[in-house]
Amino acid sequence: MAKQPMLKFVSVERDMPEKRGAESRRHDFNEIYAEFADAKAKEQASRCSQCGVPYCQTHCPLHNNIPDWLRLTAEGRLQEAYEISQATNTFPEICGRICPQDRLCEGNCVIEQSGHGTVTIGAVEKYITDTAWENGWVKPIVPAMERDQSVGIIGAGPGGLAAADVLRRAGVQVTIYDRYDRAGGLLTYGIPGFKLEKDVVMRRNEQLEQGGVEFVLNCNVGEDISFDAIRGKHDAVVIATGVYKTRDLEGPGADAEGIVRAIDYLTASNRKSFGDDVPEYDNGELNAAGKRVVVIGGGDTAMDCVRTAIRQGATSVKCLYRRDRANMPGSQREVQNAEEEGVVLEWLSAPKGFVGEPVTGVIVQKMRLGAPDASGRQSPEVIEGADYVEDADIVIKALGFEPEDLPKLWGVEGLDVTRWGTIRAEYTTGKTSLDGVYAVGDIVRGASLVVWAIRDGRDSAQAVLEYLNGARAVAAE
Repeated sequence: MAKQPMLKFVSVERDMPEKRGAESRRHDFNEIYAEFADAKAKEQASRCSQCGVPYCQTHCPLHNNIPDWLRLTAEGRLQEAYEISQATNTFPEICGRICPQDRLCEGNCVIEQSGHGTVTIGAVEKYITDTAWENGWVKPIVPAMERDQSVGIIGAGPGGLAAADVLRRAGVQVTIYDRYDRAGGLLTYGIPGFKLEKDVVMRRNEQLEQGGVEFVLNCNVGEDISFDAIRGKHDAVVIATGVYKTRDLEGPGADAEGIVRAIDYLTASNRKSFGDDVPEYDNGELNAAGKRVVVIGGGDTAMDCVRTAIRQGATSVKCLYRRDRANMPGSQREVQNAEEEGVVLEWLSAPKGFVGEPVTGVIVQKMRLGAPDASGRQSPEVIEGADYVEDADIVIKALGFEPEDLPKLWGVEGLDVTRWGTIRAEYTTGKTSLDGVYAVGDIVRGASLVVWAIRDGRDSAQAVLEYLNGARAVAAE
């Protein structure tokens, strides 16, 4: 009788891939976690309890078949594990690196609830697909049959790329329009290399390009090409622009020189990693080297900024957040990594104003948590008379992102938006108020997770295929 390969959580403790020491990793932009060795991946996968109702799968936006590919990994059947993993996820190696597993799959692991420590799902997911790339199991996109219908996708972020992958595999002709010079959106320019090394994203872009997806880069819709022109050129359109408009700071001095947007700061750093010429970095405007840095915000973007500043050689890095650690929206794992690297987190602190031109300091007001708001979170209240000035040479705004006014920006009539400015789209399909136009990801949800954008892109692509099939049927009558 074969030995039971699973349910080893009682005898095998949870273990993560080795993490580089803080002193070592704070000087470069390489990923901080090592790869699992084969034996260690098998061992950790074998801790899965194979429960009848897998909460890990339920709480994954993509509903990945996690227990199945954990078992296959434990049994050494890695190619099969990869096939099952990529059946539901366009970019498993990216999700394995950047998903907040502590809030999704791992945070809902049954053995975690029973006190045994969660299965390290994200690390195994990353290992499976990295191994697949190394062994040539990731095959080029080769449609069984080419179709004469085409789809235009606006935005080359995770939502747009996921939609392109599904559509191209079905033989649809796909063109992606993007404002940047490289595809990937925030995967390329918004997320630092220490969380997601850029060759991981570039090889996916190359896979799509080699599979027949056409990329039209450095293309601003509404300027270089009109939305109506894209719509007229294609049988259907998918809007996947994301949200890039930064929420602004208020208070005296908020427009001072030296107060910069997180997206500009992170993009400059990532461009530098590519070897690009970045004048704003070289002249110090978007470079923290030798500076006292204050980052305002409590999400994952704020953590990306503080950890980038450390690597650029800042003299001090502080993060102001108006609530406490327990109420922070960002990943607790990222907070821990930031603190290990020397970042000081100032809880219950918010900016009241700014000193100097260019900026030399932030007027900080201390807060306490009062009564819960409509969402159930305690609302921050100002403690009168507790203000102080935090010295700063550069202040980075990481307060979240809002949608641009696309109908106005693109001169489009009839494209309905919500009161928040996001595009109004049908749940699961992404269908908008315009015929043959769909929308996915953050431009529908507001600022959200990469994994949700992938889910939206895949779902909407299926709806687009049904729409194209319907259009073909009508044409044949």
